[in-house]
Amino acid sequence: MALIEGMAEVPTRYGRMPSFVARPDAGGPFPPVIFYMDAPGFREELCNMARRIAKAGYYCILPDLYYRLGTIRLDIARRTDAMTNVFRAAMNSLTNADVTDDTAGVLAFLDAQADAAPGPVGCVGHCMSGRYVTTVAGRFPTRIKAAASMYGVGIVTDAEVSPHLLLDRVRGEMLFVFAETDAHVPQATVEALKKAIRKTGVKATVIQPKGTEHGFQFAERPVYAPVQAEAAWDGLFALWERTLKKGPARARK
Repeated sequence: MALIEGMAEVPTRYGRMPSFVARPDAGGPFPPVIFYMDAPGFREELCNMARRIAKAGYYCILPDLYYRLGTIRLDIARRTDAMTNVFRAAMNSLTNADVTDDTAGVLAFLDAQADAAPGPVGCVGHCMSGRYVTTVAGRFPTRIKAAASMYGVGIVTDAEVSPHLLLDRVRGEMLFVFAETDAHVPQATVEALKKAIRKTGVKATVIQPKGTEHGFQFAERPVYAPVQAEAAWDGLFALWERTLKKGPARARK
């Protein structure tokens, strides 16, 4: 399948946010999917993942969430301690409120695109963005109908703005995929999330593939687990298939 892709500038309350956009070259409009980046930031590895989403029949947008700091591009394959310090500082500069504002801009941008189908929107976030997909699912319950977190961090915290406290507002379906072994997400946190899901009754699935570590979906990392990564992709596409492609967005094609 051929794709049409390129960079776009998404207007937000703070300013213009550079974003990578990809979609099939014919057959639209396509259900939109927002792909939230992980802590190392915007890079070609994520663009390739966005292309994979687009090839499955979606209008995928990958925002550069660090735009408030300028342009940050890191060669993660040559990661050093100094590089880690840079993206950790960038990650810590973001708040749930910031990403909520940015998501409002993305939704407005999508609404203006002829090739992005109106109606339900999906999203996915890895690592640091697990908290953001959970947040926006609660903040935009009438739009976000399928949200997926891949080994997400910061979903359950003691803060008053902890994302898990928004689960009772979610009207879509959620998928949480955690690693079996993850120093960033203790098992107690996973169990606390399961408890919150049961309490709120939100439609959500929690999965922990055996033999996985944090970051197992990224092919450029030593912890990459191809079998489990592909299973996670299958679960993600199945989620979007039943919530986005069979909903109002496709009926209005």
